[in-house]
Amino acid sequence: MKSGEKWHMLIGQYRAKISSKGRVAFPKKFREEMGNNLIITVGYENSLMVVPLESWQSLVEPTVDKTFIFEPARDTNRFLLGEASEITLDEQGRCVIPPYLREYANIKSEVVFLGLNKYVEIWDKEAWETYQKQLHSNIGKIAEKLNQKTSENP
Repeated sequence: MKSGEKWHMLIGQYRAKISSKGRVAFPKKFREEMGNNLIITVGYENSLMVVPLESWQSLVEPTVDKTFIFEPARDTNRFLLGEASEITLDEQGRCVIPPYLREYANIKSEVVFLGLNKYVEIWDKEAWETYQKQLHSNIGKIAEKLNQKTSENP
């Protein structure tokens, strides 16, 4: 994203093949919003999380500001920061996902990119399809739980 331009929400999903060396083409729609300088790190449910370099600080601020004496803050920092890597997309919008991150996400030959507002998740295609089925069959219960938590903490 260029300085002074309005940020648009990242939405949708895109599929791509990944080479045996971990090279993958980042979806053009996401590149246009996020730019070429990105941070990639481990995400939840064995996915990977990608954010623009300039947005990284705001994503991790809630944990970085916590005292290092607080164990959950240290663990979250280890999880998000300790596993992070800077990547730069080439002229064709490709990058290499580091081996340790491909291993964490169990990425084989195809990936799914998910636009989730301010960041992108990358999933192994088979893992996403399995998770998506579970998500679709439980979304009502998930929404109810979320609503209960929101009403408890106004």
